[in-house]
Amino acid sequence: MAEASKGARSWLRRVARIVKDAGQWRLISTAVVLLAALLCARFSWDYVPVVGDAERALYDQRVSLFAPRVDQDPRIVLVVYNDETLIATKKRSPLDRATLARALRTLDALGPKSIGIDILIDQPQDEDPELVAAMRAMKTPTWLGYAGTDSNAEQIIYDQQQFLDGFVKRVRTNAMRPASIRLEADPDNVMRSWPAQLASLPPILVQAMAPSSAFARYAGSIRYRLPANPDRPVFASFPIDLFTDPAVGAAFADQIRGRHVMIGGDIVDNDQFETPIRNATNRSMIGLEVHATMLAQSLDGAALPRVPGWLLWIIALLAILAAVFTSLAELRWFALAPYLVAQAVLFGGLPFWFQHGGWDTQGVPAIGWVVGWVLAFAAVGSAARAVGSEQRRFAQSALGKYLPRDIANQILAEPEKLALHGEKRSIFVVFTDLEGFTKLSHAIAPEMVAQLLNRYLDSLSDVVLAHGGTIDKFVGDAVVAFWGAPISRPDDGTNAAKAAYAMWQAGEAFRTNVPEGVPPIGKTRVGLHYGEAIVGNFGGEGRIQYTALGDSMNTAARLEAANKSLQASVMASREAMERSGLDWWRPMGRIVLRGRATPVEIFEPVPDFPASDRDHLTKILSRLEEDHEAARADLVALMMRHPEDTALAHLLFRIEQSGNGDAYVLG
Repeated sequence: MAEASKGARSWLRRVARIVKDAGQWRLISTAVVLLAALLCARFSWDYVPVVGDAERALYDQRVSLFAPRVDQDPRIVLVVYNDETLIATKKRSPLDRATLARALRTLDALGPKSIGIDILIDQPQDEDPELVAAMRAMKTPTWLGYAGTDSNAEQIIYDQQQFLDGFVKRVRTNAMRPASIRLEADPDNVMRSWPAQLASLPPILVQAMAPSSAFARYAGSIRYRLPANPDRPVFASFPIDLFTDPAVGAAFADQIRGRHVMIGGDIVDNDQFETPIRNATNRSMIGLEVHATMLAQSLDGAALPRVPGWLLWIIALLAILAAVFTSLAELRWFALAPYLVAQAVLFGGLPFWFQHGGWDTQGVPAIGWVVGWVLAFAAVGSAARAVGSEQRRFAQSALGKYLPRDIANQILAEPEKLALHGEKRSIFVVFTDLEGFTKLSHAIAPEMVAQLLNRYLDSLSDVVLAHGGTIDKFVGDAVVAFWGAPISRPDDGTNAAKAAYAMWQAGEAFRTNVPEGVPPIGKTRVGLHYGEAIVGNFGGEGRIQYTALGDSMNTAARLEAANKSLQASVMASREAMERSGLDWWRPMGRIVLRGRATPVEIFEPVPDFPASDRDHLTKILSRLEEDHEAARADLVALMMRHPEDTALAHLLFRIEQSGNGDAYVLG
């Protein structure tokens, strides 16, 4: 519980920091994208074209998956013109009306409950008188297909409308009346919904054949069903030819009596529609079967309830909030994965759960939830990354862009550790310089100078960062670094001393590995000092730099410069030596640095110098004031054991020049 509370507080602090640092325009732009994400998560079905297509495709998958599997429906029978009928009658369009007239007489005699004719009689034919007579003689409630130019302009023109209206008047009786056979396919020609029941048209065929108050204004999804047995389709279908002869038709009396009979075409490439269950059936569906499907739905009273709009708003808002929380969560992928999986299950599974529960999931923006989630996640994540990037750039700029990784991570996690003003700190300072590089740069091509300098500075920078230091600046070939700011650690002294020596070693490795034709490169000189400095951001309003200022910086620089006169490579002050925690130092006397009046004791790191000789040298220097000649003689003897040690030789020279333990003044 405490851990969760701590995590929540950390998350809230991060959110507050992002909001504070984001800036007005970034907040506004993020809010605009979040609003767009919310609207997409709610209205993607209707107003986002590409997403709308994906929504319809996913809806079809849900319908195919959960469509009820049923035995053949005993209430509805299809009587169809098929391609064999067209061959036999030698007519394709319009369909042979004599065949229809004879079939109607036969069917009427077999006692069906109702008859619906999904055929438009919209142009004259020679057999019209026979059909008119048959229709007017019908005893069974029969409904003749009707369409209007105002709602079906692509299927019927004015002249056809006029003929149809006249024909309906000629055949209309108490038993024979018109019914709208209008269907509404989606733009992808998939029949998903009931057609709008327009006041300008007669009742739709389904409502005419079996009126239902539940479907009087229903415009929801068509409930499609799949056959339980692939060999027995949902609706029995018979060729109309079987009913043109009353004697043959009588054999099918049991299949017709008391049932709703629907007459229409089942002709290849004509009146064919795609349906949501195409994935399950692998075939299109004739318009007549679509009418039969709606009729069965009406007879079952299966008006599918729509998911309430207020609930869709809540789910859309939850999807956006989940994306925002996820985007701002500071979790590793393995910790974040369960939350992502839970969200995927929730938002991905809800539409299928609704479908399985008998809801109409047309209009449920399942893809919209995903797109809205992604938009919100990207918008908030982008804003957070932008703010984080600015904070990161600020931290990097404030620290000269050369921080060890662990310190940088601490500052980015806790920016308050970075002082945004100058503060007095005790730090270890290292100055380096590459001997003779200025002269060398005039002797080789500028491109080679840049290449060598970059490689040299990279190698020294790596040493500083590897030892936890902060790179203050580069001044030509010189590197300035310090330890103890912006974050101080107990081992700063040890790390600074080791880094100073390692930087000299890196310089030695560099000078032995230069391209052919480059003149010899001088050695790297290093100065190390410990003292107080003012550390913080300095500069103008438009540009700041994190650096250290003060006498300690100057002392370290002068120690580095002193190496040239002392014929040494690395030199440290007593203050730095005492706080290093290392035993590899040997004392190198007292000197007065150039531009200074106060002497300083200096020490040289010599890990390869025998410990006994280091101790002996310490004793020699401590005896200088008491017995100068004896101490000098001992130093000469020590130097003879190390004839190539130039720094030791120069120490003897300084002692001879300065007298009894006096400080040597560098010129």
